[in-house]
Amino acid sequence: MAVPDPRDRFARLARLPDAEIDLAEAALWIAAEAYPGLDIGAYLDRLAAMAGSLEADVAAAGTLRGRVERLNRGLFVEHGLSGNREDYYDPRNSFLNEVLDRRLGIPISLSVVFVDVARRLGLDASGISFPGHFLVVVAGAGTGVGEVDVVVDAFSGAVLSHDQCEERFRSVMGASTPFGPEVLRPAANKEILVRMLSNLKQTYVGRRELESALGCCDRILLLAPDSALELRDRGLLYRELDCFGAAVADLERFLALAPEHESARKMEAALGSLRKRARQVH
Repeated sequence: MAVPDPRDRFARLARLPDAEIDLAEAALWIAAEAYPGLDIGAYLDRLAAMAGSLEADVAAAGTLRGRVERLNRGLFVEHGLSGNREDYYDPRNSFLNEVLDRRLGIPISLSVVFVDVARRLGLDASGISFPGHFLVVVAGAGTGVGEVDVVVDAFSGAVLSHDQCEERFRSVMGASTPFGPEVLRPAANKEILVRMLSNLKQTYVGRRELESALGCCDRILLLAPDSALELRDRGLLYRELDCFGAAVADLERFLALAPEHESARKMEAALGSLRKRARQVH
């Protein structure tokens, strides 16, 4: 039986309507490029087993906050998940198989685990593309009289109050930036996957693993084909890898999509020499 190609399987998921994407499966296909032959089904089964082990305890809680707190205890105490504070930029923190194996991750990868397990338990959980530090929200609508949304920091396993969320927001965005309901809006699945890949790309760039960083750009553009900044970043990576024709194509498209961007003039200047080098190669 042929082994599925991770990029092909990820591309198929990327073409689905957002609501039909299985977030954990898509995250595992991201990991599969770094771990050839990764058994996706086995890790999805582990998530299901994790949910099953917590189902009775979570269901027994009388309030939404109580259910969330019991889920936190189950994931972050009983199953031992935690944020990797000692080596935050280890690429393994971004790969869902490694997060489940090592019980270590970063905010977004731990949030994907939380969301998947919470949804299996009937909770309306979603990620939040919060500035600086990815969070999770469990919606309170329809769960009980007077219940409100519960926000969770999966990196520390803590429930956050509205005031704590606002304090974190202002520490990143500044005191003058408005803090409204849109800040805590649920993120789309594709948005979460883009952020996961962006984090991983930054890690690879920092380690000068440029071909791996390029692979992250490729997959981001499967999710968001008209992302001007991603085209710019991929073009710059192509330049670093001496792929001058591909660099020219991406930077020209970036300029067509975002001619007024603050980096546009610099990219226009770079294109002159890149076009010459592309002609020399051919």
